[in-house]
Amino acid sequence: MIQMNGRHKTVLLFLVAIVFLAAVTVCGWGFSEEAMVTDFSRKDISPGMPYLFGTDWLGRDMFLRTLTGLSMSIRIGILAAGVSSILALLLGTLAATMGKAVDGVITWVIDLVMGIPHILLLILISYAFGKGFKGVVVGVALTHWTSLARVIRGEVLQLKEALYIRTAQKLGVGRWEIAWKHMFPHLFPQFLVGLILMFPHAILHEASITFLGFGLPPEQPAIGIILSESMKYLAMGRWWLALFPGLFLVLTVMLFDVAGENLRKLLDPGSAHK
Repeated sequence: MIQMNGRHKTVLLFLVAIVFLAAVTVCGWGFSEEAMVTDFSRKDISPGMPYLFGTDWLGRDMFLRTLTGLSMSIRIGILAAGVSSILALLLGTLAATMGKAVDGVITWVIDLVMGIPHILLLILISYAFGKGFKGVVVGVALTHWTSLARVIRGEVLQLKEALYIRTAQKLGVGRWEIAWKHMFPHLFPQFLVGLILMFPHAILHEASITFLGFGLPPEQPAIGIILSESMKYLAMGRWWLALFPGLFLVLTVMLFDVAGENLRKLLDPGSAHK
């Protein structure tokens, strides 16, 4: 029997989380049309076969709607987290390398964004950009970069004191070349982990503002819309309309967190011998 050490288990957990999330994203995208099909002859069916998550008041398959909603949330999370992470990388690097004036301005912007209640700022930005898919992506992207930018700024400030960076500066190497060739390889692990750990926050906040009516339009089978609509029917005993979408949303968020934490362990040089 093959003995698995801690590193092997970490790799396995990371791969399982990524494969599951990828499968949900692809399947939800593929079944998006079937999730919209209504059939009043099968409405309000409780969970069982052939409808694992039951059906709703319009006879729509809740399993397909849940998959499609999660797929939408994951795609929004990937796009928004990607834009936000790149923004954090650029601003964090600029703050640490372009002098005190630029550092002061960027630090002030970070403090300003972090000082405003997060969900309020997200709603305002989403509403200003017309809500919908575009508004949600822009809102999430512009409100989730601050923490990662601070981490990257701190890392760059430490790297600036390294001997090889000082030597490159004395040899006349430009700031951008130093940042790209000498700093970015060291920043990439923090950037990648920060990117993955940003996904669960993006997904939860997308679901939150959609649940409140400031996100995706009602015709979209998003998790926030599914949960919002199900609130009207819980008192009628249709518990499955909220239970399964809510549980799968929590599971998706937890898997992104597991993927991020295990990737951080894999990229940590201290864990190489384990």
